[in-house]
Amino acid sequence: MPERSATLERARPPQPSRPGPVSLPLGLLKTARPRQWVKNVLVVAAPAAAGELFSRHALSQLAIVFVLFTAAASAVYLINDARDADADRAHPTKCRRPVAAGQVPVPVAYAVGGVLAVLAPVAAAVLCTPLTAALLAAYVGMQLAYCVSLKHVLVVDLTIVTTGFLMRAMIGGLALGIPLSRWFLITTGFGALFMVSAKRYSEAVQMAGSSEKLGATRALLTEYTTGYLRFVWQLAAGVAVLAYCLWAMESGGTANGSLLPWRQLSMAAFILAILRYAVFADRGTAGEPEDVVLRDRALAVIGLVWLAMYGLAVTDW
Repeated sequence: MPERSATLERARPPQPSRPGPVSLPLGLLKTARPRQWVKNVLVVAAPAAAGELFSRHALSQLAIVFVLFTAAASAVYLINDARDADADRAHPTKCRRPVAAGQVPVPVAYAVGGVLAVLAPVAAAVLCTPLTAALLAAYVGMQLAYCVSLKHVLVVDLTIVTTGFLMRAMIGGLALGIPLSRWFLITTGFGALFMVSAKRYSEAVQMAGSSEKLGATRALLTEYTTGYLRFVWQLAAGVAVLAYCLWAMESGGTANGSLLPWRQLSMAAFILAILRYAVFADRGTAGEPEDVVLRDRALAVIGLVWLAMYGLAVTDW
């Protein structure tokens, strides 16, 4: 009898604990996923591509946009974890999330998330431009719809996650009134789809043979086949490379007396980066994009070379 009761005790999900005065703010911060904030650095993409990054006005506006987009994304995480608290408590790893563990009460997570979801677009309307506020509001609405139901819809889930990355890349340009090149949008969109589908493919490969684990990790992974996800990331990689090459060649030869045609030369680094990233996708080890880049020194070096070449092209050095 003692052995049986001990086994039952171990199998029982952890019960919510009572939050303390210090644990509550820390739990809210953890629920906001600070590690994911690095993705919001994409807000500088459009101004950097247009060569309008280093003025005082641009830097101040981009700092505001970064903070507001981080607040909007944090709102979605808080509301998502509050909504999934019961299911997370039965999950072997998600049960440690602050809301599921009781460190952050569900009503508090809903309240803070709701305030941030409203405050971010309103602040953007006051501090930035109406288009910036509209994009932030659309991002929050889209992500909440994803949390509620759209994450269970085949293909739509990939599209929404990809669109979230694309919105990050667009918002800096909208805040500064910079026209967004069609090639910039196509390259960014399909580049994001490449990384998102590669991550899904890797999850499916790692969990192959266990439909129970697949469903526990991500519900729709049981609906996708690895062959389909491989097709998606290969298609996305091809379109991203083609769009980038067309974008790079659009300006012709050496621009404005530059020493070398840096924009055209950057095509080689961009293609190498895609090919190197595809190695990890093919192996089924492409997780979070930032982890892949930081884990592989060669990919990081290729990325830095590409940044240097594109920077030289923008500055006409």
